[in-house]
Formats: sequence, C-alpha cells, structure tokens
Amino acid sequence: MPFAFTPLSLPDLLLIEPKLYADARGFFLESYKASAFAPYGIPPFVQANHSHSVYGVLRGLHYQLPPFAQGKLVMAVRGVIFDVGVDLRRSSPTFGRWAGVILSEENHRLLYIPPGFAHGFCVLSDEADVIYQVTAEYAPQADRGVRWDDPTIGVEWPIEAPLLSPKDAAQPLLEEAELFA
Repeated sequence: MPFAFTPLSLPDLLLIEPKLYADARGFFLESYKASAFAPYGIPPFVQANHSHSVYGVLRGLHYQLPPFAQGKLVMAVRGVIFDVGVDLRRSSPTFGRWAGVILSEENHRLLYIPPGFAHGFCVLSDEADVIYQVTAEYAPQADRGVRWDDPTIGVEWPIEAPLLSPKDAAQPLLEEAELFA
C-alpha cells in the first residue's frame, strides 16, 4: 500500500504517510490516490491551494460552514509547519479539542482534516510552501474562523508572537463563533 493512515486523537483526523521511492536522482511519492483514501471516508478533492509563508506566520483557525464545509489534505512541500485541526462539531464528544502535527519537506507527511474542523498552521522554518486540496470549493459567504489563541481551545503553538493577518487577529472566540451542529 502506498500510504499509512494513522488516526490521531480526534475522530476522523488522519495522519497520512506516503511511501517514498528515493534514489540518487531524488524521490517520487503519491500524495493522493482516490482508491486508497476512499476506505477512510475521504471524498475526492475539487480544488487545490498553495500557500507561501515566512517564519512565524500563523494562518487560521479557518473553516467553512455547510453546505460548503471542506475537508482538507495538507502537505508542506517546502519548509516545516505545525499543522492543527480543531473539532467544531457541537455534537462531537471531542468538541473544542485540537490535535497538531509537524509537516515538513523532510517527513513528507500529510494531514487530513475533515469537514466540521477548523484548520490552522504556523511556520517553523525560514519559509514554507503548503499545498492543500479541499473537498469543496472556496465559498466566501461560508468562510468563518475562530481565534488562534482562544483559551477554551488552548492550542499549544510552538511560536511566540506570530505574524497574523488582520482577519485572523480579529476572529471570534469559540463561544461567539458560528459553528457546526
């Protein structure tokens, strides 16, 4: 099998490790294969995004409301990031909890963040390029967020004084946010 799927501490949040084929020329890996991902409940992707950031940038915590909720498959193709998923499903026993992993160009890991979760990451290297595929197209009218430093969630970010966009700095706290059922 070209992938190893490891469930994290939150339901449906999956760490995915692709099989790497390396030699003197470099390497090859499959970063997505519909037939391998489908048994884990991961639907096909409809949009791919590329984010470039410098050290200390924190992006998130972002999500889209139904019917535009997105699952995301995230991979750092250059640099190192700390990637986080937060369960925002009010009906979930893990509502408000988070899990995070290091994704890097060296470890080639991917993180699948299902619909109903917020997503965010911070950059730990001088620069990072992050590619993420999503299961629903971007819909500005459904775009929402939760504050990165919400004490109720308590994400343990590995950087101090992150660089934030004005939008991310002004996101609401979890108790004020529009969430999932």
